[in-house]
Amino acid sequence: MKEDLLHYLWKNKLIISNQLETTHKNKIQIISTGEHNHNSGPDFFNAQIRIKDQLWAGNVEIHVKSSDWYIHGHEKDSNYDAVILHVVWEHDLEVFRKDNSSIPTLQLKDYVNKDILSKYQRLFSSTQKWINCENDIHSIDKFSLNNWLERLYIERLEQKSDLIQRFLNASKNDWEAVLFKMLCKNFGLKINGDAFLNLANSIDFSIIRKERHNLLSLEALLYGQGALLEDDIQNGYYQNLQNEHNYLQKKYQLTPIDKSQVQFFRLRPNNFPTIRLAQLANLFHLHQNLFSKIIEITELNDFYKLFDISVSPFWKTNYSFTSSSKKTNKKLTKTFIDLLLINTIIPLQFMYLKQTHNLNEEKLFTTIKQIKSEKNTITEKFKALQVDSINALDSQALLQLKNEYCTKQDCLQCIVGHKILRC
Repeated sequence: MKEDLLHYLWKNKLIISNQLETTHKNKIQIISTGEHNHNSGPDFFNAQIRIKDQLWAGNVEIHVKSSDWYIHGHEKDSNYDAVILHVVWEHDLEVFRKDNSSIPTLQLKDYVNKDILSKYQRLFSSTQKWINCENDIHSIDKFSLNNWLERLYIERLEQKSDLIQRFLNASKNDWEAVLFKMLCKNFGLKINGDAFLNLANSIDFSIIRKERHNLLSLEALLYGQGALLEDDIQNGYYQNLQNEHNYLQKKYQLTPIDKSQVQFFRLRPNNFPTIRLAQLANLFHLHQNLFSKIIEITELNDFYKLFDISVSPFWKTNYSFTSSSKKTNKKLTKTFIDLLLINTIIPLQFMYLKQTHNLNEEKLFTTIKQIKSEKNTITEKFKALQVDSINALDSQALLQLKNEYCTKQDCLQCIVGHKILRC
């Protein structure tokens, strides 16, 4: 028996409550189970319990065995003085308050439906399964599952908001500066995401604002701060970038990141850092006050138009400073723009609307539901279990479900686990 199951049973009143008695045979009526406390102190605050003819208001502590009270040292902690009921699976020891009065105890094993216990044991019975509920998740009704996925998506946005909030604090709530950092990180994808973020952190956004009108200056800032202008390469464009960065570096007292951070290895040419930085420079060159524009857009096609970005002439025939290519515009693809929307734009919209008290979840869902579902190992595994992801909201929610619930075996906090135990 695990304590988290006892918390779940108590919180959801999954006990035979019409005949409850303390271990001293006093009748119990649960008026309110209280507020679940996930921090230190008693497990449930502000419960209301009628014992015999007396209504009590106070806290409830839950243990597997009564003796755990002393094992955990609660008799020495004043936070537990207001406990009005000790809920245990097995009563093996009488527990007393400081004034030597006995704390009423409810032994749960006498009042739990055995069907729930068997379902719980089956849910957690095997460590060989990809997820605990893989034999049952397909049977969960679509309405409940879709509502849960929407909640999971909001939860995922909340987690992404932590990084945005740190950027806001560092930039004194400059949303344009935060957008620049977030875009830098996501233009770098997995391989160069951290390096590009370090690059962004090496340039105060006020410098980007001042230099954005000159594309060569923007490119020089990005390539130079990414330590990509430190070689002896004999071509006019490269040397112009070097000269411009040397000037800007002295003017603004800039320090480039370490040269080893930016990687080309195992990247397709279209994802080379040189190409991504060229696209990023062109984006901020063409669009002043970019954040003000993206915050108003909800239609996917309008985002595609906004991010219809190419590269400067040199990069149309090159992938790096030393390798040429067939002439192409090297525009941002719709697939790449979708990634920017999922990982940068929509989280920023969410955070901004939340802070300005204008958050409308259904309106926010409009964009993400227009984006095709991501294809990855997790979404494919769920598909094999007859849980399809129709759009990017679904795929993001399934990532959240697998990483934050299934992998952690937190089934009792999941709607799927809840439905399985109660059906």
